[in-house]
Amino acid sequence: MSSIRNRVKQLVPTQVTNRVRESLVDYGVRTSDRRPLPEFLIIGTKRGGTTSLWNYLLQHPLVPRLFPAWNTKSAHYFEENWARGEAWYRSHFPTVRQREALARRHGGPVRVGEAAPLYMFHPLAARRVAALMPDVRLIVLLRDPVERAYSHWKERRAQGVEPLDFAAALAAEPERTAGERERLVAEPEYVSQAYDWYSYRARGRYLEHLQPWLHRFDRSRILFLPSERLYADPRATYRRTLDFLGLPPHDLPDFKVYNDRRSAPLEPALRAELTEYYRPHNAALRQRLGLDLDWPDRAA
Repeated sequence: MSSIRNRVKQLVPTQVTNRVRESLVDYGVRTSDRRPLPEFLIIGTKRGGTTSLWNYLLQHPLVPRLFPAWNTKSAHYFEENWARGEAWYRSHFPTVRQREALARRHGGPVRVGEAAPLYMFHPLAARRVAALMPDVRLIVLLRDPVERAYSHWKERRAQGVEPLDFAAALAAEPERTAGERERLVAEPEYVSQAYDWYSYRARGRYLEHLQPWLHRFDRSRILFLPSERLYADPRATYRRTLDFLGLPPHDLPDFKVYNDRRSAPLEPALRAELTEYYRPHNAALRQRLGLDLDWPDRAA
């Protein structure tokens, strides 16, 4: 009997929380016409410091969090939640009145955004964003793709969705993700876990996935940030991001690293193979963007 009571005690708070959340979501949707779309998106890259940069921005007094019903950094609207519609997306953001109150309190422009690293990689996200928010500002973090791939695998491994070691996971990637990108294009409401979870190598071919964004948005509306600079000098990267968003300067007491995953170094032979694989892709990226990306592949 005592075990049943304990189980009931565990369930009741969850049930109450779910009901409250459902009510908040419903309220957000019903008031969506009062909720402007965001001014900025952090669209990538996964395992490139997006969570850290997002949390730094949230500490600025003029960058509000998403609506309380959503305990997250993103709506994931332009990929997995597209079918829910624009009113549902708007429900994530503060109302005009809330924005105005924040602006009066802190004396500056309010900038609302979200961070969704899958946006950069999803084949339909760029056209969807451009159609709905042609004037949005885009922030793109770019990390050495070798380190990004390894970190991606470590995250999936820790989450319990990756049973293979890194070498085996790379080898299995083509089969695991075969046809998924094409299906995402053919079926606009389709959601692919395999495309998100197991795209270790593919996501590092950055230029391939940035082309749709570069085609639809003026370069002045896109801020490219090397992840290594964010890690080495977060304060300077933060200042640069605030300037790009038109926000007044705001210093932070510290720059905590979020979602860091320590582990054994990548096996040298595998590192060498990946470095060679990405070399032409990185060269094309540097030339197209005119960026000084100081990654190991630059050494002959």
